Parts: sequence; C-alpha cells; structure tokens
Amino acid sequence: MEKCIAIPLENGQLCSHFGHCEEFAILNTENGTIVSEKTVTPPEHQPGLYPGWISQFGVTDVIAGGMGQQAISLFHQQNINVFVGAPVKSAPELVKDFLSGQLSLNANYCDH
Repeated sequence: MEKCIAIPLENGQLCSHFGHCEEFAILNTENGTIVSEKTVTPPEHQPGLYPGWISQFGVTDVIAGGMGQQAISLFHQQNINVFVGAPVKSAPELVKDFLSGQLSLNANYCDH
C-alpha cells in the first residue's frame, strides 16, 4: 500500500505545534518502506490554509503533535487522515513507527 505522509518539523524534529512549523517533511512509502523524502517550506501560516496546501503533494496522512480541531476537520475534508499527539522524533523515525503500528500517540494539547 502506498502512503504519502506529511510531518511538521522544527529543527529537524516533529514540531509540537502544527501551525508554527518551519517546514514539512513529505515521505512517500510503498509496501511499508520509505521510498522518498523531501522537505517543503510552507506559506505564511493563516488559520485553515495548510490542509489545502498540503493536499497538493498527494498526502494521505499527517502525523502531528498538537493541532486544533478546525485543522483536523479541514484535513478530513481533503480525505487526509490525521494522527495527533505524536512524540518529538525525526520524520523517518515517526513514519517507521507508524508503518509498523508502533506509533505512540498521547493527548493533543492544542485547543484552538
């Protein structure tokens, strides 16, 4: 199964607040293996902008730390699955955990 996973980054690690990230890692996977990885710089943050912007990369899933309910709903409207409460790790580590069913998710602390 092919997946395209987006992860917000700050200093090369998961950014705990989705809307304040420096860049996004976009990782493509096939048959449970990462086949490509790139980083993209997002446009200036505006509420509701990132879900539509990220969808242009063919993203199927987003792994994040904290994210507001509005953003989660907007991702779902784009048919993108959202996994929040992920630990601060590198994008490849998070994707490997996700693909192996070992991704540990905690509470989502973003309430706006």
